Amino acid sequence: MEKGHDSSTSMAASELYTKFARVWIPDADEVWKSAELTKNYKHGDSTLHLTLEDGMDIEHKLDDKTKNLPHLRNPDILVGENDLTALSYLHEPAVLHNLKVRFTDSKLIYTYCGIVLVAINPYENLPIYGSDIINAYSGQNMGDMDPHIFAVAEEAYKQMARDERNQSIIVSGESGAGKTVSAKYAMRYFATVSGAATEANVEEKVLASNPIMEAIGNAKTTRNDNSSRFGKYIEIGFDKRYRIIGANMRTYLLEKSRVVFQADEERNYHIFYQLCASSHLPEFKNLKLGSADVFHCTNQGRNPVIDGVDDAKEMCTTQHAFSLLGINELNQKGLFQVLAAILHLGNVEIKDRDSDSSIIPPNNRHLTVFCELMGVTYQDMSHWLCHKKLKTAQETYIKPIPRLQASNARDALAKHIYAKVFNWIVDHVNKSLRATVKQHSFIGVLDIYGFETFEINSFEQFCINYANEKLQQQFNMHVFKLEQEEYLKEQIPWTLIDFYDNQPCINLIEAKMGVLDLLDEECKMPKGSDDSWAQKLYNTHLKTCSLFEKPRMSNKAFIIQHFADKVQYQCDGFLEKNKDTVNEEQINVLKASKLKLDLLVELFQDEEKVTSPTGTAPGGRTRLSVKPKEVRSGASSKEHKKTVGCQFRNSLAMLMETLNATTPHYVRCIKPNDLKFPFTFDPKRAVQQLRACGVLETIRISAAGFPSRWTYQEFFSRYRVLMKQKDVLSDRRLTCRNVLEKLVQDQDKYQFGKTKIFFRAGQVAYLEKLRADKLRKACVRIQKTIRCWLVRKKYLRKKHAAITIQRYTRGHQARCLVKYMRQTLAAITIQKFQRMCVQRKVYLQKQAAALVMQTILRAYMARQKYQGLLRNHKAVFIQKHVRGWLARQRYKRSLRAIVYLQCCIRRMKAKKELKKLKIEARSVEHFKKLNVGMENKIMQLQRKLDEQAKDNRVTSERLNCLETSHAVESEKLKVEVSKLKGIEEEAKNNANRVTSLLEQLERLRKELTTTQKEKKTIEDWATKYRDEMEKMVAELKQQNGLLKTEKDDLNRMIKEQSQQMTEKMTRALAEETQQLESDLNEERSRYQNLLTEHLRLEERYDDLKEEITLSVSVPKPGHRRTDSTHSSNGSECTYNSEFAESEESSRHGEDVTRGMDTSLTLKLQKRVTELEQEKSSLRNELENKEDQFQRARVRDDEEHKKSRGAELEYESLKRQELDSENKKLKHDLTAMRQSLLGNAGAGAGAPGSPPYKVLMDQLNSSCEELEVRKEEVLILRSQLVSQKEAMQHKDEKETMTEPVHYAEDVHKMKDSGAITQAYLGLKETNRLLEGQMQQQRRSYDNEVEVLRGELQSVKEENNRQQQLLAQNLQLPPEARIEASLQHEITRLTNENLEMLRTEDPTAYRSAKVNILRRMVDLMEQLEKQDKTIRKLKKQLKVFSKKIGEMGAGHVETISPGQMVEETVRPVNIPRREKDFQGMLEYKKEDELKLVKNLILELKPRGVAVNLIPGLPAYILFMCLRHADYVNDDQKVRTLLTSTINSIKKILKKRGDDFETVSFWLSNTCRFLHCLKQYSGDESFMKHNTPKQNDHCLSNFDLAEYRQVLSDLAIQIYQQLIKCMENILQPMIVSGMLEHETIQGVSGVKPTGLRKRTSSIADEGTYTLESILRQLSAFHSTMCQHGTDPELIKQVVKQQFYIIGAVTLNNLLLRKDMCSWSKGMQIRYNVSQLEEWLRDKSLMLCGAKETLEPLIQAAQLLQVKKKTDEDAEAICSMCNSLSTSQIVKVLNLYTPVNEFEERVSVTFIRTIQTRLRDRCETPQLLMDTKIIYPVTFPFNPSSLALETIQIPGSLNLAFLTRV
Repeated sequence: MEKGHDSSTSMAASELYTKFARVWIPDADEVWKSAELTKNYKHGDSTLHLTLEDGMDIEHKLDDKTKNLPHLRNPDILVGENDLTALSYLHEPAVLHNLKVRFTDSKLIYTYCGIVLVAINPYENLPIYGSDIINAYSGQNMGDMDPHIFAVAEEAYKQMARDERNQSIIVSGESGAGKTVSAKYAMRYFATVSGAATEANVEEKVLASNPIMEAIGNAKTTRNDNSSRFGKYIEIGFDKRYRIIGANMRTYLLEKSRVVFQADEERNYHIFYQLCASSHLPEFKNLKLGSADVFHCTNQGRNPVIDGVDDAKEMCTTQHAFSLLGINELNQKGLFQVLAAILHLGNVEIKDRDSDSSIIPPNNRHLTVFCELMGVTYQDMSHWLCHKKLKTAQETYIKPIPRLQASNARDALAKHIYAKVFNWIVDHVNKSLRATVKQHSFIGVLDIYGFETFEINSFEQFCINYANEKLQQQFNMHVFKLEQEEYLKEQIPWTLIDFYDNQPCINLIEAKMGVLDLLDEECKMPKGSDDSWAQKLYNTHLKTCSLFEKPRMSNKAFIIQHFADKVQYQCDGFLEKNKDTVNEEQINVLKASKLKLDLLVELFQDEEKVTSPTGTAPGGRTRLSVKPKEVRSGASSKEHKKTVGCQFRNSLAMLMETLNATTPHYVRCIKPNDLKFPFTFDPKRAVQQLRACGVLETIRISAAGFPSRWTYQEFFSRYRVLMKQKDVLSDRRLTCRNVLEKLVQDQDKYQFGKTKIFFRAGQVAYLEKLRADKLRKACVRIQKTIRCWLVRKKYLRKKHAAITIQRYTRGHQARCLVKYMRQTLAAITIQKFQRMCVQRKVYLQKQAAALVMQTILRAYMARQKYQGLLRNHKAVFIQKHVRGWLARQRYKRSLRAIVYLQCCIRRMKAKKELKKLKIEARSVEHFKKLNVGMENKIMQLQRKLDEQAKDNRVTSERLNCLETSHAVESEKLKVEVSKLKGIEEEAKNNANRVTSLLEQLERLRKELTTTQKEKKTIEDWATKYRDEMEKMVAELKQQNGLLKTEKDDLNRMIKEQSQQMTEKMTRALAEETQQLESDLNEERSRYQNLLTEHLRLEERYDDLKEEITLSVSVPKPGHRRTDSTHSSNGSECTYNSEFAESEESSRHGEDVTRGMDTSLTLKLQKRVTELEQEKSSLRNELENKEDQFQRARVRDDEEHKKSRGAELEYESLKRQELDSENKKLKHDLTAMRQSLLGNAGAGAGAPGSPPYKVLMDQLNSSCEELEVRKEEVLILRSQLVSQKEAMQHKDEKETMTEPVHYAEDVHKMKDSGAITQAYLGLKETNRLLEGQMQQQRRSYDNEVEVLRGELQSVKEENNRQQQLLAQNLQLPPEARIEASLQHEITRLTNENLEMLRTEDPTAYRSAKVNILRRMVDLMEQLEKQDKTIRKLKKQLKVFSKKIGEMGAGHVETISPGQMVEETVRPVNIPRREKDFQGMLEYKKEDELKLVKNLILELKPRGVAVNLIPGLPAYILFMCLRHADYVNDDQKVRTLLTSTINSIKKILKKRGDDFETVSFWLSNTCRFLHCLKQYSGDESFMKHNTPKQNDHCLSNFDLAEYRQVLSDLAIQIYQQLIKCMENILQPMIVSGMLEHETIQGVSGVKPTGLRKRTSSIADEGTYTLESILRQLSAFHSTMCQHGTDPELIKQVVKQQFYIIGAVTLNNLLLRKDMCSWSKGMQIRYNVSQLEEWLRDKSLMLCGAKETLEPLIQAAQLLQVKKKTDEDAEAICSMCNSLSTSQIVKVLNLYTPVNEFEERVSVTFIRTIQTRLRDRCETPQLLMDTKIIYPVTFPFNPSSLALETIQIPGSLNLAFLTRV
């Protein structure tokens, strides 16, 4: 590494270590800390002035000896790279910082380091291991996607298939780093991509073994709660097709010492704690277990519980796994007994008897239980636990052993038993995973312990580190080899790279006189000990080997300098663990067990064989220290005495041999912290593991050479800014060479290869610095220019403003001067007029004073004169009045007396009149008259209120309240009226009193006064009452106004509520409809997926059948094998008809398949049956959903059927008559046969004989009956033809007013309750009204129609007579008679119908319908009779031949006349050929030729270009029409079955050809549409012409075959999608992501050792134009084939979904693609796709919506990502992306240039917080395998069948037009 550092810093330090340069300095806490130079470094300086990231200034002193400068920090754009080798500065701090940034900031746990995948344990479940991720990595190059364990697995799988070489994945790391999980995911990937999920499912079996292996091989340590205490190597076997067929597991170095000893805070193996936790269960009662704290083997760690782990539950999982792997309950019981016995054995207490012997107290409870569980005697076991047998050459004797040795022997026995159990379980796991077929290749997954160093290191750590030394050596050699191959491939001059070789350390351990050799030698010594072995090590290696050291303070330890670190090993226990001895007599006691368990026999049988290193895994082997009784060979004795170290060395050598024979792939697992916190990075712990696992060694080897590698195109694209225009040449290589020679003077810093440029470490950073400086200068220049432009623009704006201000200022001053001059002139004028005004005012004052004085004087004189005249006048006036008054007084006195008398008389009359008036005034009627108008108003208001109450039901309660209040007011008025009545009564009393007072004259005045007062009171009351009534009326008017306002408000509210309810119901209806549509689509999707699965099983069945046939059968001469045909539908009708060759093949297949695997066949049959049942149920459910549209029509049909009951009875009677006639004919035939048989003499068959006469009579009667039937049929046919159009036209007129989408409306509103009923009621009302209107119209038009009909009938009759006359003249005589009879019958029938029509139109209509129905029935009966007659004729021919043979000798007796009559007899004269009816006839034997020429050998290209679209479908349907016309059900069935099977066959043969699949999809859909269009169903006949309606099928209902064809079309559609996907898949990533559609927008970042796909389009790469051309080719092909437009839209939608999903998935898995410039490229590419849709008029097909997630991802790359407002905008914008996708894009966002900024962690957390409430699936990637459910909308054809011409190129000359 120092060499790489020197090469990077050998450049002039003054150029690199300048101000603002960033460096790494050592730190005690963080290992490395970043700092920035505050002062330029000069050569010779001893200190660097630095500023830390926290702002503290420090001085860093350089080493006085080396003067090495600190490591430079990489540019920010290189931080977070996928590959550590892509870093320009390759050193430890750069690696550590890159891993930390990726792990903590970007949440990325995988990083490449050259050929190594570094995996950091996140301690959190991540959604990056699903099947979608597996599919995304499948088939990808290793460097094209982000680092992942799946990428390593894919690389191994691909190299195995490509290079035919076995592979290995080596997973290593510390305990708790995630090795087992990584290995598990690698195996899951192999199982998924190899197709094993449908076959052996080995991965699931291996996973099922994980709980068992973890229970017996994992334990809790101080660093990991589930640490694997053994190594394992799993070989996954593959066949020739590279599918998993089996697996095998090898284990290494089980830590047996853990069984009897655990350190603090550690546990024994999990299985013991699981047994103790389940001891209360009934099946474990006999084990006599208890808590784990009771047993010595489980309580030494003093912490038997793991947080969050339920041992009892884990025990259930372990038992279930045992059952899955085939270990029965009896063996499980035996295993648990042995494991419980180990626990009890550990609790056996051994005491001292004396210093040299020991004893076990009698009746020891735990030993008793141990003996019961193992089935041995207590005495034997207790004896041999405290004694051992010694053998010499002459004698054998037993020796007691001390307590310490006895305890060790007990522990050795426990470890030995556990090792045997472990090996037994591993063997059974391998048996369950063993392959049944021959293995072609394998991929090995090595899950092995990493380098270990603890405070106390013993024999186990020594073996582990020894294994890691060997693996590190192999790793170094492989890395070195790859580097050498790369340089040789690129023709780079190869110089030897000095890398660390740990062979000396390996020699120290395994060479002769090495550590292991000395250990084995010491084990052979009789009195060997750990101390003597340590002394031998010191004497041998201390002075000769620099890697071996002796601790200063210890004589029982030694230190070895490993590749990772120095490790001190304690010698105590090495010899004992290496010997791994156990007392042979103890084993013999166990062998003599009385328990009937096969497990114990298997565990301890053949001890010699079991302990050999080739038999089982090392580490679990035990060597016996006792000698055998018999003398064995020297070889076997030597093999038996192998120590654990020797065995481990041999097994390690075998492992290395296996690994060297394979291509290795490395995965290094890192434990980020010891506290198991998620995404927490501890630099100290991480750097220890990086040093130990070889990652830094890889970096050092890379840095020593040329670690940075660029293709010429990538270099040119990245550093184009450093070139001048004249430097750019057409040759990219020459351009790069010229530029590099100018930029980098030292040519040793780079090398030019064939395709790449190789750079030394640090050169890319230097080039990036130059590029950044050039861009910075360019930016400064741009800023300078822009700022100059802005300042000048500002200056010009200010200058213009100043001039404008000056202009306006001068204008203002001029205006001010003019204003001053005007004001001066005005002032003078004002002064003039003011002075004039003052003088005039003085004058006027004087004048006014003179006038006032004159006025006063003259007024005084006038008043004096007036007063004198007034006094005279008043005196005269007084005199006049006094004289007049005296005269009047005299007159009044005389007059008063007269008047008084008159008054008295008048008073009497007036009082009487007054009394009457008072009575009238006080009466109620008067008041009512006064208030009549008011009561009328009140009543009107009441009526209005009532009307409002009726109109507004919602406000009824409030109106009732108002009515109540009004009633109260009415009551008040009634009270007032009652008061008035009381006043009236009082008035009557007063009137009575007045009459009495009238008699007294003296009280007359008082009474009059009282009466006046009462009158005044009444007037006041009336006035008050009037005012109150007016006030009340005003209040009522006001209330009325309020009520009107409330009414308007209520009406408005009701209207709004009704509108809201309507909108709500519309939304609810739309949601319900959408839900139903989604449910329907889901059902369709499920149904179509089942069809796919069914097709896959069919294909698999055919493949198996072919394989078995090829492997078993021997071809015979003349035997021709043909493929069996099977239909994919569930209907049995498609299996009824097969070809002759198929029948032979099926018979031959039955013979062949006898050797098949019966179980596999039964499973496949059962699976097919289940799928067919589920398919039929789904089909029924789908049909039920779709039949809801037809319910209304079904009800009408039912009513129509009821009305036809009587007619059907008549028809049944008619059929009975025909049947009886048929029976009569058969009876006559039988009689004839009997007569022939009875009179079979010599002259029985002669003409004139009785049998012959009977035969001729029967024949003549049959012919007559046939002629009669023919005439009836001809009559009925003529009636049918003449009346059909009129009836059809009439039906169309009657149903014209019916709504077209009535059934659809009902279906849409079927769930809306009352709205549906109202809607239906409204439609029924409209229907009735329209019916009445039509009846009236028909009654008015009836007379006109009658007259027109009569006229037309006369004309038609005339024309018909003329035509018949002309036709009859051309016919022969017999045919003339027949035609004339037919014509006459037709005429009479029409006349009868016309008479009936004139008498009763209704009866005419029903009679007409009955006749038509009878005609149809008679036609059917006629066809049946024709068949019967044909059969009778055949029989007659047979009998005629017999009669001819019998009467051959009597021919001479026949007269010549008779001969002439017999020869002239020919009956049927051929008529003139009719018009072509759109049918094609073929012979039965030509069916194979038809299918072969029209389907199997048809070339789609020629048909699509030269002929009409869908021609094969039309031809097949025309053939089918003829089979239907002749009523041949067998022919219909065989034709349809052959067609379906042939289409399947051609698709199976050429299913990868898009043109073929598209062609047959179009033809299948057209054939399906023809079956619907000509089915006779009214719903499919709406768009037919009358001629097309005549071509409808008449005899067969092919609805079931329509479903079969629909299923076939679905399968073809899915095949089309798969074919299209296979073509598009290689183009999508390159065209949508990697190709630069807009050149120069994005720059290429540096890459590492991994291959990267260039973003620049080289020759042969796909571009966006390639995708658009391919889409256009797809579209044009489908259009040429005549594919339905709706189907094309569905195909295009699926195409765009695949493009969007694949592009987005790759974007989410590629960090190098997540940048601002790439977002712009994606948006441009999407716009081009939208433009293509617009050109093809497909914008409304839903394809654009499928690209929405990709569009939002591109927008997310381009928007600002800093503030909370940006977060809110992102959350609202990215509604089609899931939270995990948004966070993933933000984490992957990578700046391409230094001017861009990374997304902060705080911003990402803000996004996560805002999106926390989203309800969505946690899936990261889109499912690219989704296929939208397809529908086939009915698309009738306007092409007339009779116009279709068959070209000769199809070779169908055997078809006859009918």
